[in-house]
Amino acid sequence: MKVLVATEKPFAKVAVDGIRKVVDQAGYELELLEKYTDRSQLLDAVADVDALIVRSDIVDEDVLSAAHKLKIVVRAGAGYDNIDLKAATAHGVVVENTPGQNSNAVAELVFGLAVMAVRNMYNGTSGTELKDKKLGIHAFGQVGRNVARIAKGFGMTVNALDPYCPDEVMTQAGVGSVHDVKDLYAGNDIVSLHIPATPETKGSVNYELITSLPKNGVLINTARKEVIDEAGLARALEDRPDIKYVADIKPDNASELTEKFAGRVFFTPKKMGAQTAEANINAGIAAANQVVAFLRDGVDRFRVN
Repeated sequence: MKVLVATEKPFAKVAVDGIRKVVDQAGYELELLEKYTDRSQLLDAVADVDALIVRSDIVDEDVLSAAHKLKIVVRAGAGYDNIDLKAATAHGVVVENTPGQNSNAVAELVFGLAVMAVRNMYNGTSGTELKDKKLGIHAFGQVGRNVARIAKGFGMTVNALDPYCPDEVMTQAGVGSVHDVKDLYAGNDIVSLHIPATPETKGSVNYELITSLPKNGVLINTARKEVIDEAGLARALEDRPDIKYVADIKPDNASELTEKFAGRVFFTPKKMGAQTAEANINAGIAAANQVVAFLRDGVDRFRVN
């Protein structure tokens, strides 16, 4: 069996070493395709592999058609919108993610962004504190739960909305449950987004929701840029000069927003939520273990298609 790690943005060396150890111990062959610069290199590399591990690399119909022996693709990370699930299913390929491995890294970044926002982007003026502020968490998955844990240390009151999470799970975490998205935005000083990009969520964080934030409200997005209605965001920032938007994914209209709303918006140079040594290692090794479990024993616990 051959396992390909195809990463335009490579794993850290220690993560690759960990992946190699897992694959070698299973008696499989590991192949690396790192920092590739042309799509054709990926198409050539997948031709004879049984398993594929990727990060943000695009796995679409072209890749799946070229991968004649492929049985499983594992996305090292929680999000998997870079993989065409419908095409994978049509080709009989299992798709998995590695939920939870990057969660603490993303959650810590939320608070890096939050502190910066309430301190006026460190512009030298007097800001405010997170203590005693209300934090709304939009989706209470692995990242959201880590955000709640950290927020308690800041002395914040935490509320969350997630129709797929039982209220008792939130209660056990000391988090208030909210059942209406408008109430989540209107009732919290800071809202942190953790929803996936799906047909239902794309563009769902719109003008109406953003402008329902209380005075001096802050919206933090470490999820996906697609969930934001970018025209609505621009209009909201125009109509509500007290609101701030900070994210680790640049919107398509980032230049316009930065120019018009300087001091109220901030975007990291690239998606950085999982950009820690620990998350890199955890996700990579988890992906390797999941590949081996599937190829050897048919275990598909984290299947998403």
